[in-house]
Amino acid sequence: MKPKILVVDPVQSLRGILRKIIITMGYDVLEAANGAEAIHTYQANFPILTTMDLNMPDMTGIDVIRKIREFDPAANIMMCSALEQKTMIIEAIQAGAKEFVSKPFQEHNMKETMLKLLIV
Repeated sequence: MKPKILVVDPVQSLRGILRKIIITMGYDVLEAANGAEAIHTYQANFPILTTMDLNMPDMTGIDVIRKIREFDPAANIMMCSALEQKTMIIEAIQAGAKEFVSKPFQEHNMKETMLKLLIV
């Protein structure tokens, strides 16, 4: 069984782009379209990496990070968002995100960031 990466984003087309990248890297993909789904999927699978959008319909990515880290303080989470407000990036890192990738992203930048987090 391959290690799993969880992609959390309300936009299905973006989840599809990330799914293709992750599959080419040799990992299985889990998907969630909102915060509640992300928390449930994380708890059921404990993926080795989670990509998290900042804005979702039910809660912010920062809130989801905090909830995931309550039951898994070692969670490996990276933010992936179009919002580049410095305060939001700082807040995400303080909540437990290990990296921040801006949308739209280049495929090689996304792979490089993911691999960096998977090696650590």
